[in-house]
Amino acid sequence: MSDERVSEASSGEERGGGRAEPSHGDAVGAHSPSTSPQRRSTIFFLPPHHHHHHLPPFSVYVASQPTPPTRNPVRVAPASLAWRRKHALKCEDSFFFPREKSGLNLCSRSDNMKKFNIRKVLDGLKEASSSSSSTFSSSSAPSVQVGPQDNHLVQENLQSEHFQLCKLIPPLHHRRNLMHLGTGTKTVRHGFPYQPSSMAFDPVQKILAIGTQRGALRLFGRPGVESYCQHESEAAVIQLQFLINEGALVSALADDTVHLWNLRQKRPAILHSLKFSKERITFCHLPFQSKWLYIGTERGNVHIVNVESFMLSGYVIMWNKAIELSSKAHPGPVVHISDNPMDEGKLIIGYESGIVVLWDLKSKKADYRYTYDEAIHSVAWHHEGKQFTCSHSDGTLTIWNVRGQGKPIQTITPHGKQPKDGKKPEPCKPILKVEYKTTRIGEPFIILSGGLSYDTVGRRPCLTVMHGKSTAVLEMDYPIVDFLTLCETPYPNDFQEPYAVVVLLEKDLVVIDLAQNGYPIFENPYPLSIHESPVTCCEYLADCPVDLIPALYSVGSRQKRQGYSKKEWPISGGNWGQGTQSYPEIIITGHADGTVKFWDASAMMLQVLYKLKTAKVFDRNRSKEDKGSTEVSDEDPFAIQLMTWCPESRMLCVAGVSANIIIYRFSKLEVTTEVVQLLEVRMQYELNDMESPEGGSGEQTSAGASPQTSGPPSHPSTSSNNSDGSNMPCLKVRSTQLKQSPGYQVDLVVQLVWVSGEPPHQITSLALNSSYGLVVFGNSNGLAVVDYIQKTIVLNMATVELYGSNDPYQRQPRSPRKSRQPSGGLCDINEGSATSEDRCKSPTSAAVIMHAQDGAKMSRKLSLPTELKPDLVLLSVCPPRGANPLDHRDNSFSRSRSSSVTSIDKEAKEALLSFQFCETFARKGDSTLSPCLYVGTSLGSVMALAIMLPPAGEQRQLQPVILSPTGMLIRLKGSIMRLAFMDSAGSLLPPANDPWFEPNVSVDGEEREKVRKRRPVSVSPSSSQDLNEGQYAVACSEKQAKVLSLPTQTCIYKHSITETSFILRADVVQMSNGVCLACFCANGHIMTLSLPGLRPLMDVNYLPLTDMRIARTFCFTNLGQAMYMCSPTEVQRITYSQDTCENLQEMLGELFTPVETPEAPNRGFFKGLFGGGAQSLDREELFGELAAGRASRSLAQHMPGPGGIEGMKGAASGVVGDLARARIALDERGQKLGELDERTAAMMASADSFSKHAHDMMLKCKDKKWYQF
Repeated sequence: MSDERVSEASSGEERGGGRAEPSHGDAVGAHSPSTSPQRRSTIFFLPPHHHHHHLPPFSVYVASQPTPPTRNPVRVAPASLAWRRKHALKCEDSFFFPREKSGLNLCSRSDNMKKFNIRKVLDGLKEASSSSSSTFSSSSAPSVQVGPQDNHLVQENLQSEHFQLCKLIPPLHHRRNLMHLGTGTKTVRHGFPYQPSSMAFDPVQKILAIGTQRGALRLFGRPGVESYCQHESEAAVIQLQFLINEGALVSALADDTVHLWNLRQKRPAILHSLKFSKERITFCHLPFQSKWLYIGTERGNVHIVNVESFMLSGYVIMWNKAIELSSKAHPGPVVHISDNPMDEGKLIIGYESGIVVLWDLKSKKADYRYTYDEAIHSVAWHHEGKQFTCSHSDGTLTIWNVRGQGKPIQTITPHGKQPKDGKKPEPCKPILKVEYKTTRIGEPFIILSGGLSYDTVGRRPCLTVMHGKSTAVLEMDYPIVDFLTLCETPYPNDFQEPYAVVVLLEKDLVVIDLAQNGYPIFENPYPLSIHESPVTCCEYLADCPVDLIPALYSVGSRQKRQGYSKKEWPISGGNWGQGTQSYPEIIITGHADGTVKFWDASAMMLQVLYKLKTAKVFDRNRSKEDKGSTEVSDEDPFAIQLMTWCPESRMLCVAGVSANIIIYRFSKLEVTTEVVQLLEVRMQYELNDMESPEGGSGEQTSAGASPQTSGPPSHPSTSSNNSDGSNMPCLKVRSTQLKQSPGYQVDLVVQLVWVSGEPPHQITSLALNSSYGLVVFGNSNGLAVVDYIQKTIVLNMATVELYGSNDPYQRQPRSPRKSRQPSGGLCDINEGSATSEDRCKSPTSAAVIMHAQDGAKMSRKLSLPTELKPDLVLLSVCPPRGANPLDHRDNSFSRSRSSSVTSIDKEAKEALLSFQFCETFARKGDSTLSPCLYVGTSLGSVMALAIMLPPAGEQRQLQPVILSPTGMLIRLKGSIMRLAFMDSAGSLLPPANDPWFEPNVSVDGEEREKVRKRRPVSVSPSSSQDLNEGQYAVACSEKQAKVLSLPTQTCIYKHSITETSFILRADVVQMSNGVCLACFCANGHIMTLSLPGLRPLMDVNYLPLTDMRIARTFCFTNLGQAMYMCSPTEVQRITYSQDTCENLQEMLGELFTPVETPEAPNRGFFKGLFGGGAQSLDREELFGELAAGRASRSLAQHMPGPGGIEGMKGAASGVVGDLARARIALDERGQKLGELDERTAAMMASADSFSKHAHDMMLKCKDKKWYQF
């Protein structure tokens, strides 16, 4: 073979992601290729391409490479060769797919590529080569240097077929990207429907439906039975109507479409749609047990739709014929339609201007017209059909007799002041809706929303319940969107017997018990309180210890409020799913008011377990002078920014936006803490103070940063900019005793204090280890390690000191800052301050911060994500460093990794973004495992600190913990997002942890120490390994991932995850078959890589980043689960596990259950005899095609929905799918037979008619002669 070909192949391997040759910046002390005497061969498959005309198609070339001694045959996981070749060729338009567009994940290619899987072709070639030659088998994978003596490649069990991304119906513009995955409702969405707009209730099935302004549809049954659907147009849902007890729902949208949803399947889908083109829809009405839907329009006309075929009837009620000469002007849009409860042939139509028409459907004319000089908002019938009530814009209710024209028989102003001289009361706010419900015993209920007098400024929205002579005004926390009265009967012509009112508020759902005095509310069992305070951060843990959820529930059950209704929750339809997923899952949410909520997320449900209020630790009674001196946001000073949790020991640590850290222990006993223990930390480092690598000079270095363990100092009354530099925390810890209920109890508070008139920088990373008794946190200045057992600070060190003398950045000393830097963090970005281009940038590599003039004050302001700003941007996925200019527009990696770093003056601060405790090799060449802390920075450096722990027992209480930096291991492009460790077999090494013990067993603590001594210490699984075996360290940055072999500290795998975008979240997760690295990219891609081989397994363009809330709350967890806040009020859970996707159908609940419709009310003997009962109407005679003809085709367009027979074909799989397909085939056959039967019947009728006419003609002409014709 020619040298030219060999050199080209070798250089391609060096460029690619296969074996990472040690180079500058990759690893410290990496072995050179020339140090190994042995050589081996590597096979290259080069595809035909115009860049390689000198090579024959698919030639096999063998290049010689250095190879360490091998002990076992090398096992290459599938697809690795294809991926290595992609990086080697670097041809965007080559045979291999482009890097960013698909990541070579064939499942995200277009539909015409689905059946051709090049991965299997290459795997087949690779397997053939491995079986034919052991030399080729060992050379078909990159070399792995695990240790000085041993060299294995880990058997990786995870394959691409183990991954599939599933979520609920994605929006239309994302759906094309998921076509290969199968669309439809996947996993679940929890929380309150964001921006609700309408509501409906099925009184027989007992299902509640809520529509939103974004076209979403949420359906609620019994607790744990929920469903989410999405209209493709994403237009606002203006009205919902159930086909009662039919398992169907009609939705009317603001884009003038009407849809019919099938609820008889686990994933509701649209059966039919109708798009109006000439008129705007304003109101819909579907009578009980009718198939004809009345649709009112903005022009004042009423159209009628057959809900079975979704075709328009030719019967139209035109506005001019309805009002005739009663009004000279147009009556306005239709605001109400309903039929008379006692006579289905009489239809009442309410127009906005104040005109009400009683329309006779049979005679096609108006029987009566009722005129009032105020606009109408709603109409309600009395169940006997003799009276109706209207609500008006001036806050009045008018009650009318059906047969009495002219004036209403009664006018009521519920909240108006009645003048003594008999004049009209003062006008009030509009009554937006009224309902009139009757009871067999007692007075009727009149329930209304709105109508308050204008002088009640600042009064909260109210629901008014008028029952007899009593009027109850129920104040609500948020504006009322809609309300419904729940009644015992679905029949409108019977006594209604109301028992509850469902009130839909802008941010809450309230159900009021009408049957009890005082109208108490029902305790809401749905997880609708996620947004009670805006969510600022999330954590998601799957497969946690089984005793955790019962323990949290037992302490959380004591926190429940009293005074709820004692009746069962009235929305009780549907059935739970029969899922087999049994592992416990917990979601933790941190909130803007300082609360932390624990949620049970097992079995695709969500239920709050426990609520922790961290603000109790601090003194809320700040004076005005103190408020002016703190410079912290007065809106949310207690907001949670970061959380870390050890499920085994139940230790919890939270970091707040005010630069405070609180460490909690879990206890089942109540305790009163006399004094909250406090540590104050100074973390402010100036580069001109760092004169030597040791950092021994200067008061602000670790040597001079002795913490204060006494109580917090009193706040100076002067302004912060004028302060004399005295220590001052952002929040004042309470000095009085603190009563702590069972649950999480504060153990220690750590606060960063102001230094030289500057506030502390926000905390950017946090980690806790229960086995070592340490908490570590970092910001843009450095890191601090706290021993929470001894309540001391064991390390306070600047980032530059971690490098020692090997700092790769030549940082120049500079003078102290004159003006305080913006604190970054969770910032409220004003509309004009950042362009859309800026918002898409990495918050860590190019932080988006508020523009400010030099010397201008900038406070940390935590923006509320629940504000109704659709384009609100919340920052700090990984909170940015202090001074990071907006001018860094180069997302592709602005901080050059070359030796001549020229932009280092702009990057004076290097934030610490990732920590990982582990028992591993502290230094290069170590032969024993020891406790270590690995640190990742915003400039891509990974460094290690060795931890020396005192012996357990009394010595641990007395002797200090010593941490010593061991230098930098490796550098990556972009900020470090995640660090993890694996043993030599490829298993994930969790940090060492202790089991939970009761901390409050005795007052003197002796008994507690006995418990600590006799309990087993859980250590890392690596300690059971052969000490000669190595480990793998996994580091993932915004741009790439690398795997190091320990203790040699050699980079053995690297993979460039993205070039043009950046990673927002990365987690190393345990799947059922192995370990993988899961990444969520800012361009919307969700990717998984095998470990340790970094073999791409899945790459799906899922959801482009439109809101920083998604980035801030996105979490991956074990067993293929993930979640994020898709809106300020809702949690979206997704799965990327194929196993879970296959079981989803069984795990989802059933919305529709077969229930018999209640019997119709008995008419009675005399009513039947004298015709006083309800009058039925054959609507088919009036509205059918034979009687009314067809409607104009230009008026509305019919569109069959995907939920019909055609749409069900792709939803089924496996045995269930075969049955479903058989059922679909039967349905299709039955449908065709039905159509054939109808056609045959029509032909027979036509033949009979022709025969009759022919017979009549024959009789008429049989006696005539031929000349008489």
